[in-house]
Amino acid sequence: MSYLLTMIICSSLTTVCIPPFTFATPYNDLYSCMVAGYEESGLKMKKLGQKEVNTHHIYIKFRCTEIIIPLKKPGVET
Repeated sequence: MSYLLTMIICSSLTTVCIPPFTFATPYNDLYSCMVAGYEESGLKMKKLGQKEVNTHHIYIKFRCTEIIIPLKKPGVET
């Protein structure tokens, strides 16, 4: 199974979130995706900086979504 990490950045002050961002690289398991979610969130917070986070009450949430590849139905060849 593979998972995609999606991050959402929000402001609790304005109760507004920017559109979700999904990372292109899939993770091999849920654990790897979750660890990456915490790491990427921390990096993003540091990049935004203390002043921005405190001023706008920014928080980050993320999710790991399993990639489900639908099975192909047997087709009728003509």
